[in-house]
Amino acid sequence: MPLEAVESPRLYRQIADQLRHLIDRREYPAGGRLPPERELAEKLGVSRPSVREALIALEVEGRVRIRMGSGVYVVDRPAEQPALISAFDEAPEGPFEVLKARELVESAVCAEVGTSAGPGDLAALDDILSRMEMAGLTGDELVALDRSFHVAIASILGNAVLARFVGLLFDQRINPYFRQLASYFENAESWREALAEHREIRDAIAAGAGEGAQAAMRRHLQRSQERFSQSFGEGPPKARPGGRETGRAAAAERLTRKN
Repeated sequence: MPLEAVESPRLYRQIADQLRHLIDRREYPAGGRLPPERELAEKLGVSRPSVREALIALEVEGRVRIRMGSGVYVVDRPAEQPALISAFDEAPEGPFEVLKARELVESAVCAEVGTSAGPGDLAALDDILSRMEMAGLTGDELVALDRSFHVAIASILGNAVLARFVGLLFDQRINPYFRQLASYFENAESWREALAEHREIRDAIAAGAGEGAQAAMRRHLQRSQERFSQSFGEGPPKARPGGRETGRAAAAERLTRKN
């Protein structure tokens, strides 16, 4: 059964469903490597972030294993192991959709906050940033402080609904797909970069520059998307005469038949 072009707000789910079907049909056998992200995106006519979200969903489900510097490999899931993706009554939003939504919402918030912050507001932001600089923090502690920083900015406007909404958007990163993606790309260096970007936002707010704060927040969340978009470092496929690469080529051909 060939893959079909997909159109859906949950695009990554449809991509994952199609790849899972090919895996189940042994088009991509256990131990075999899936085509690179770029190739999958071109064949399906979708963005690479959507493909990455699908691959992360399949890894959380236990159908593939991502090996940094090598590629994405099919694993032999025991028959009695249920697919984790089916455990959700409603599938989580894709990580890149969440980050894009945050970019749009929080940059607009900062445009207003830039002209509203008082000394107490700035002190609260400074306290959070100082705690983020403490040595020995775990990833979960840094995520909690990151959340506090973004919610504290929204709280400056005195609108509880807006502050709660920003918090709810941030909390989407706690879903298993976002956490799995972050596990590959969050490290001490990425947190240093995020902290420096936080300080740029804080300084623009302190200067009373609404447009500057808006631009700083937009840059921060765009860079977050870029950090999560780094390559898995997939190497070139190793052809085997009459072997798996022939099967992969046939599967890749199915990607184009209805696109």
